[in-house]
Amino acid sequence: MIVIVCGLPGVGKTTLSKALAPLIDAIILSTDKIRKELIPNPTYSKKEREFVYDVLLLIAKYLYNAGKNCILDATFNKERSRRDVVKKLELSSEQVFIVECVCPKDIVISRLEKRKNDWSDADIQVYNKMAKIYEPVRGEYITVDTSKNPQTTARDLNKKIQKR
Repeated sequence: MIVIVCGLPGVGKTTLSKALAPLIDAIILSTDKIRKELIPNPTYSKKEREFVYDVLLLIAKYLYNAGKNCILDATFNKERSRRDVVKKLELSSEQVFIVECVCPKDIVISRLEKRKNDWSDADIQVYNKMAKIYEPVRGEYITVDTSKNPQTTARDLNKKIQKR
């Protein structure tokens, strides 16, 4: 299975992914980490972003075809980018779970202010910019409030995934 964990910067995508991964025996693929591993001084240009997402999907396809569950930890701020996962990985919608992380803005701001030595460079300015262009998730998806305990949230999410 492929689990897309999407949402704005600072909402807790990575924290949720880390809590969920052992429950579903999944490998986490993060665009933030891929970017920093491949591009020492990222510019966050459109071309660079497309490259990072292409690498993410290439690795995900390889792992999925090898029988590994994957969690894709990325903003996926456009509906097209979320749908491209299904299309480019040649999967049915039943093989992909879209999880949108949401969190009250005051908690996000607090998290972003405390962020240090992280794979992500996103700060409050980036959050505000992304919030203006973030497209709502359409179709079947699960919304998760990441302001609560990550382990409890991951267990609840796992139950929803197993039901489907």
